[in-house]
Amino acid sequence: MLVSTWQSSRSRRPALAMLVMFVALMPLLAACGGNSGTPTTATGAGTTASPESAGSPATAAGKATNVTIGLSFVPNIQFAPFYVAIEKGFFAQRGLNVKLNHHQAGADLFGPLIAGQENVMMAGGDEVLAARAKGAEIVYVGEVFTRYPVGLIVPADSAIQSVADIKGKKVGIPGPYGANYIGLLALLASAGLTEKDIQTESVGFTQAAALLAGHVDAVMGYVNNEPLQLRKGGMETRVFPVADVQPLVSNGLIITGKTLQDNTEMARATVAATLEGVQYTIDHPDEALEITKKYVPTLIDAQQVADARAVLDASLPLWKQATPPGSTDPAAWQSMADFLTGHGLLDGSVDVSAAFTNSLVGQP
Repeated sequence: MLVSTWQSSRSRRPALAMLVMFVALMPLLAACGGNSGTPTTATGAGTTASPESAGSPATAAGKATNVTIGLSFVPNIQFAPFYVAIEKGFFAQRGLNVKLNHHQAGADLFGPLIAGQENVMMAGGDEVLAARAKGAEIVYVGEVFTRYPVGLIVPADSAIQSVADIKGKKVGIPGPYGANYIGLLALLASAGLTEKDIQTESVGFTQAAALLAGHVDAVMGYVNNEPLQLRKGGMETRVFPVADVQPLVSNGLIITGKTLQDNTEMARATVAATLEGVQYTIDHPDEALEITKKYVPTLIDAQQVADARAVLDASLPLWKQATPPGSTDPAAWQSMADFLTGHGLLDGSVDVSAAFTNSLVGQP
């Protein structure tokens, strides 16, 4: 998730959109922020939300507060909790009229949020630290993905039985950037290894193909994507999740410091409705898939729907909520900051205590 310049990170970052590559939900990675997003209107059919008008939730007179939520790429099953929160009325019940802004590939991740064109953004904790290191006053306010979703993937019949066994082996990664690269560094550190102990091969976003062809011994990939692709290709796999060895804060809801100060109740309501959508999706995956079909135009045939369901099923454990839902561990933030700094992945110092807050979670 992290790259050298946060402003253009989506043009180089695999992002969570890659977890649905095989569902043919491209154009890939409109995993990017920007003003050229594709808006999806929520409550209030046919209306559009104006971020500038967003303040406190609805008044007694029933006027809804307009909220724009930026999602880091094109519509797909990964965003099912947001679609569910819209369709089940979780946002509306809290006085919010939500528009989803799906970003387009190569565009600015946090720019629209900072410019006030979006009220809330979905992004990773590592991206927040990278942005804050460059001076962006943004705050992580609610975790959605409670497990960092990448891992080391090897064939099930491989002699690699532990991360330590990749010493001297060839490992495929998209490139020396992003969540997969960070995950690789974390796994290596857990086994007392460094990059010098392995051969890294930049294979772009073709990890599954590279492993199937035997070009590499292992790959880094999303645990809810590449193993599914490989199984479709006839290869069973063994996965070593990064979340098991290094606390890294994954994707959640981001707002600006100004929004936290001036529009606290709107932010609190948005977090609560989103997390209700997450839990409903976990509890009702069949219904969540049907709802998602309304938002993802590529889900038009049985195979695409089956693939999307496979990704959804693999994603559910990644969404399992913390206690209270949406909260993050301060120690995990500090550990992540220390790890990123120690590997030269932050371009400046970061006050970790200002990068996140749990003050908006645990509320109805």
